[in-house]
Amino acid sequence: MKIGQIVKTANGFEGTLHTLTVKASLQLVPTESDNEKAPGFRVMADGIEIGAAWEKTSKADKPYLSVKLDDPAFPAPVYAVASVPADGEASDLRFERQKKKKED
Repeated sequence: MKIGQIVKTANGFEGTLHTLTVKASLQLVPTESDNEKAPGFRVMADGIEIGAAWEKTSKADKPYLSVKLDDPAFPAPVYAVASVPADGEASDLRFERQKKKKED
């Protein structure tokens, strides 16, 4: 389900997060790290860090962002994805509840 939208900017991405309980402006700010597993972006909402995003590539060789959002008010972290939009274009931020693993 769609929970927001992002637009590529010269300094990362900007967008919105909109659910029944949260409405916020987002900024995805690039990070600097030599660790290849570190997130490529900090996710900020109204100036407060609420998560991180990693640049990944799908099996179909399409770039996308894997986003983890967290807040003390959330019962658990929210995981979302967005395709990487072209400059000035928008991409939906999409959430899908993770399925519980079956027990053996």
